[in-house]
Amino acid sequence: MPQAIPAHVSAPLPPPLIAYRRRGSAVSAEADQVTSAARDVLRAAERSEALFGKRAAALSELAELVSDCAVDDWDGQGAPPISPTAYQNAADLIRAWPEELPFPEFAPEPDGSISLDWIVARHRLVSVSAGDSDRLALAWLEGTDRGHAVEHFDRKSVPALIVSRVISIADGQPSVRSA
Repeated sequence: MPQAIPAHVSAPLPPPLIAYRRRGSAVSAEADQVTSAARDVLRAAERSEALFGKRAAALSELAELVSDCAVDDWDGQGAPPISPTAYQNAADLIRAWPEELPFPEFAPEPDGSISLDWIVARHRLVSVSAGDSDRLALAWLEGTDRGHAVEHFDRKSVPALIVSRVISIADGQPSVRSA
């Protein structure tokens, strides 16, 4: 049975800076400068493990994966590059991920999406696919309990079902490892 979900699951950065992550409706040169400066501050904070903890390492690992899979046929079987939208969705999910929970491992998918995986054992895992839409595909296996779902992702908070499934498989485990 899944455990209770933490009451507050949101991004750890100050809300005024988070608002600048995406382009707004302002069109002046000054607005562009403010947006660019705020993005620079966010990028600098995210690279700092002292300021951003385990999240910095996860974002760095994600960026490396995207760089490794940035060309057509990266897998030798005709796979397209990881899409910029899939990367943004996965990065936003990591930015919103609760610091007290284990962070996922990442894997490229042959359709240009990114798989975020929490694997405790062969029969205890959660996998989330971040693609080109605001919907996250979720699959889990916990002993004989298994399922799948699709959750809407607003880029600000992690869908409760994803958090509860990761808590459920990680409960009582010293750490979550990759396969």
